[in-house]
Amino acid sequence: MEININLKGLNMEPLVVKPNLSNFVKSLRDIGYTFEVAVADILDNSITANAREVRIHAEAEPNLFFSMLDDGFGMSNSELIEAMRLAAKNPEDEREKEDLGRFGLGLKTASFSQCKKLTVISKKNNNISIKQWDLDFISNKNEWLLKTPEITVFENLPLFLDLKKQETGTLIIWEEIDNFPKYDLPLKLDSLRKHLSLVFHRFLEGAGTFKSFNIIINNNRLKAFNPFNINHPATQQLASEKLKINGSTIYIYPFVLPHHSKLSQEEYERYATEEGYTKSQGFYLYRANRLLIHGTWWGLHRTNDAHKLVRVKIDIPNDQDTYWGIDIKKSTAKPISEIRNDLKRIIKQVTEKGSRPYSGRGRKIEDRNTTNFWEIKHVNGGVRFSLNKKHPILDKVREDVNSYITQLLDSYLMGVEAYLPLDAIQAKLQLSPHEIKQESALNFEEVQALAELLKSKGLDKEYIDSLIRTELFKDFKELIANGEK
Repeated sequence: MEININLKGLNMEPLVVKPNLSNFVKSLRDIGYTFEVAVADILDNSITANAREVRIHAEAEPNLFFSMLDDGFGMSNSELIEAMRLAAKNPEDEREKEDLGRFGLGLKTASFSQCKKLTVISKKNNNISIKQWDLDFISNKNEWLLKTPEITVFENLPLFLDLKKQETGTLIIWEEIDNFPKYDLPLKLDSLRKHLSLVFHRFLEGAGTFKSFNIIINNNRLKAFNPFNINHPATQQLASEKLKINGSTIYIYPFVLPHHSKLSQEEYERYATEEGYTKSQGFYLYRANRLLIHGTWWGLHRTNDAHKLVRVKIDIPNDQDTYWGIDIKKSTAKPISEIRNDLKRIIKQVTEKGSRPYSGRGRKIEDRNTTNFWEIKHVNGGVRFSLNKKHPILDKVREDVNSYITQLLDSYLMGVEAYLPLDAIQAKLQLSPHEIKQESALNFEEVQALAELLKSKGLDKEYIDSLIRTELFKDFKELIANGEK
């Protein structure tokens, strides 16, 4: 069938089709920020503004309320209006080296993800400016209408009083917070403290030009949490590398954290983080000293318990975002193939060394200078833990009992081997290794009684030498050494 299309008389000019702002705002709020990631995104602006202190005040009663004040450069009225604009920056523009932003969206999208009313008050040149986004107001009017509320509404806020005393600075206020219930605020603040202590630890430590930088949450000053435990003597820092990408240098620093036997229980648990050691292994990506992503191999390596102590720090400048696929929230990344090939090579080198604190201890079971109760046997392409059937104490038992008892004993030992609780042992080693007190099973009085019993049988030198090499008597040689016939 032939269709005739007549365009004569039709207006061919482009049409202005505005989005339904009510629906658009709902989509804008659902980008996927958590509370702590949203706060960190806003705090980036404070660092870019050369702030030396950020104070956070949050309360649950009568309504959820969040405010954050910095002592940065501050903004004039026109600068504040531009900062409130969505996509205020071109992501392809060259930035200052310390600039932690990119899209010009962080302040707005991070705030909208948590609240429906964002107010920004800024002081510069002794003038205070105020602007506000009210999402319900925008939805009702179906226009991006930026409010200028009465500043007297906020003049009794503790942080506003502090702003008035400062020469410059910016105050962020969240109202109508609806991303979590108010009874969750204590837990949210606890997560926030841990997150900011990690993400901004290099600033808190005095990195770069930030010789003094503080974050204070409800009057509690944060302490930096360096995930590499660099001050511990058992931490290994392996050889660093430099990679060149599009004229910029990427620095890579591998670390192997101390084995739990080198740490107190408190220190071990602190550096495990809430994710645990196994999930915290991998790459830690920093851009301009700010931690963006941590605890990932980006699919280049399988997470492995043997490599749980390996953490690799990557430092990139802020002009590398395109090559690392960094998202708006600065919480995910996907490096390009050219980088991934180098990272694969580094992973292979680092994980080989990083597994030694565990594999090295595993080899002790095969120490030829010690007669162990357990040994490793290779079976069907795998291994199993087996009791040492040639242990001199077991040999002595076999000499002194009849075949019926020997058969019962062998059956018992077979069951001990077969039902070794590997899953429970592994779980305890992963979650709380310091709770394992296996050495408490060794009772000196019982070892002494066994030595006396064996000596009463009369022992030749060869047998005494074999006993002294056992795990049981190597530290108690004096108990058995004088028992020779």
